[in-house]
Amino acid sequence: MDPETLNNNLAEIIVSSRLEQTFLPLCPQISLYLLSADYPQGSLPQEEMLAILDSPAYWAFCWASGQVLATYILAHPYEFRGKSVLDFGCGSGVVGIAAALAGATKVIACDNDPMAIDAAKANAELNNVSMDYLSDLARLDGNLYGNMDIIIAADVLYDRDNLPLLDALPKIGKDVIVADSRIKDMELRGYHLIDTNEATTIPDLDEYQEFNQVKIYRADRQNVI
Repeated sequence: MDPETLNNNLAEIIVSSRLEQTFLPLCPQISLYLLSADYPQGSLPQEEMLAILDSPAYWAFCWASGQVLATYILAHPYEFRGKSVLDFGCGSGVVGIAAALAGATKVIACDNDPMAIDAAKANAELNNVSMDYLSDLARLDGNLYGNMDIIIAADVLYDRDNLPLLDALPKIGKDVIVADSRIKDMELRGYHLIDTNEATTIPDLDEYQEFNQVKIYRADRQNVI
C-alpha cells in the first residue's frame, strides 16, 4: 500500500494536513503513518468540519488504548505466539501489528472503514509484517479461519452502542482481550482486569487526564468458548 494513498485519503477529510512516520513512545519497535503533530487545530472551514464529522479519520491516530494494548502484547509474546488473532476495529492496525511481531501465525485486521483497512495495510508493510483484512465481522468465515484463538480490541467502547460486543466477541474467539480508557469497570461484566498503563493519543489531542488511564481486560474463561 503506497503511503501516498493514505495522504490522499486524509486530504479528503482534513485538507491542510499530512501523515508522517511516527515511532510509538511505549513500544518504539513499532512505527505508524500518523497525522503529523502540526495538524490544524484552529477553526476549520465548515465544509471541512462536516467532512470530519461524517468520516472521522480515526486511523490517522494511535489512540492511547491501542498503544497500551500493543505494549502489553509485545511484553507477553508467549500469549500470542503461534496463535490466530483477530484485531477488531483495527484503525491504524497497531495491535494487530504487535500480535504479528509477537509471533502470531495469523492476524486478521477488521474494520468497517475502508480507509482504516488502507492504513492497516500500509502500516503492516512499514513494520514488515503480514496480516489479512476484513471489512465486516459477519464475513468471518469459520471454515476458512476456524474459531480464532484470540480477539483483541482497543478503543471500541467509546460508543456505548458497542457494549453488546462484549458478549458477542467471546462467541468467535477462545480468548478476548479488550483495552479501553472510557469504560467503567461495572460495565464490563464477564471480564476481569489484567493490566493498567498510561499513554496519550498520538498526535496528542490534549484529552482529559482520565482518558490517558488505560485498563486491559480479559473475558472470564466461563464466558469464552
